[in-house]
Amino acid sequence: MSKDNKAEATMKNIEGKAQEALGEITGDPQDKAEGKRKQAEAAAQHEIENVKEAVKQRIENR
Repeated sequence: MSKDNKAEATMKNIEGKAQEALGEITGDPQDKAEGKRKQAEAAAQHEIENVKEAVKQRIENR
C-alpha cells in the first residue's frame, strides 16, 4: 500500500508541476496556484509515507 501511495503522490506532484508551468505560460494565476497546491499535497503525502515506514521499521526492530 505504501508504494501505491508514494506513486500517487509522485503523479500528483508531476501533475502539479505541469499545471503550474501551464499557468506561467498562459499567465493564469489560478492554474499556477492550483499547481503549487497539488505539489504541496504531494510533498505532504510523501512525508506521511516516510513517517509510516519509519514507525514500521522501529516496530519490526524491537
